[in-house]
Amino acid sequence: MASARKNVVVIGAGFAGLSAAVALAERGLRVTVLEGKPALGGRAYSFADPDTGDFVDNGQHVLMGCYGETLDFLKRIGTYDQLVFQVDLKIEMLAGPGQSAVLKTARLPGPLHMMAALFGYRHLSPAERISVMRGGFRMLVMRRFGDELRRLTVAQLMDRLGQSEHARQCFWYPLSIATLNDEPESSSSQQLVEVLRRAFFSRHRRDSAFVYSRVGLSDLYCTGATRLIERAGGTVVSRSIVEMLELGAGGNVASVRLRDGRRIEASDFISAVPAPQLLRILPENAVADPFFSRFTGLTSSPIICVHVWLDREVTNSPFIGFIGTTTQWLFNKRQIFAQRGEAHPGYLSFVISGARKLVDSSNEEILDIVINDLHAMIPASREAKVVKSLVLKEKNATIAPDLRSLELRPKAKTPIANFFLAGDWIQTELPATIESAVISGRAAAAAVLSRSTE
Repeated sequence: MASARKNVVVIGAGFAGLSAAVALAERGLRVTVLEGKPALGGRAYSFADPDTGDFVDNGQHVLMGCYGETLDFLKRIGTYDQLVFQVDLKIEMLAGPGQSAVLKTARLPGPLHMMAALFGYRHLSPAERISVMRGGFRMLVMRRFGDELRRLTVAQLMDRLGQSEHARQCFWYPLSIATLNDEPESSSSQQLVEVLRRAFFSRHRRDSAFVYSRVGLSDLYCTGATRLIERAGGTVVSRSIVEMLELGAGGNVASVRLRDGRRIEASDFISAVPAPQLLRILPENAVADPFFSRFTGLTSSPIICVHVWLDREVTNSPFIGFIGTTTQWLFNKRQIFAQRGEAHPGYLSFVISGARKLVDSSNEEILDIVINDLHAMIPASREAKVVKSLVLKEKNATIAPDLRSLELRPKAKTPIANFFLAGDWIQTELPATIESAVISGRAAAAAVLSRSTE
């Protein structure tokens, strides 16, 4: 057994936990990753549909070219070649039957490529297009000079920038809800601006690319990360529910106690689970510490993903935004994965972000809403029959992006010297995305490595 100084326990095997574990394993530390669920992946996983053979994400997770930490993580675990880059960004937005407009980037250096996309976006009047462009540049100035954005919601920022209601509904709010997973009236403008800066106002055209996986999400990162960790002498174990963190002399974490009674000791520990789960495994005296007790003020926002298999294709577009309906986004899996030739014809995924009002509805009610929205936007779909459907709810999909949560999100280090935090809800300057999760995991690993050299 390696010296205690070189053993680390990571709790949680999603993007945050596995990226932390990989970073530590590459530096020669022996890592034990504990996942309570039967399968790895946390809140970002996939599974094979038994009837069609298509792989199904629990939510429609899309990477972007600006996800530098995530892409590097995938390179290190050997799965980067499973990615497909849609460098020429093309998003069809439907406001009703026949009311289509396309945001399509030009083959120009960034951010000129996005300026061209805006000037060709027909849902906005020429005056609105200019106003949106001016608004974007003003956002960047506000971000660079002062902290006003920290105090404004997205809706308040739109007021400050003088954006019309029409421009909000057709452009700003779809972007905000998709990236922040909540309503503009409560979401942090600072987080929206950070996403827009990195993805759409970057000098690198490739940063705005949508990036899809050729394989299921779990196969994209769980398998490769596990292989690397195990080759380095570590262990990745599912069905290992952590019941309690046990403190030792000096107030440091000495071990984790599992539900089956086992205890695992280590020199350092990383929690890569959501805040509510973390609070349940902390000792009472630790929960009383203001650093941890403030996590009770964090709230979450749900996402609903509805997978529908129709008996025919109803659109040739790979990716469509719906304006003015409950359903916000349609992903045409057949078109997205056309180069693989594997997705079943008529396989569509629909996303409803910030779905608080619907998350407690029945699956049948949600499916009816989605199908009615599809029929309203694409009348040709009324002739198609639903062969199969699957409604997936992530009630605590992401941390709520409100102003209070922005202030409450912690850094990786905690008051316990050998205990560190990771997760998409950790303070990374980004909303709760895959990139945020990977950044947090690597930050926790860096904190462990820094302590090991003291």
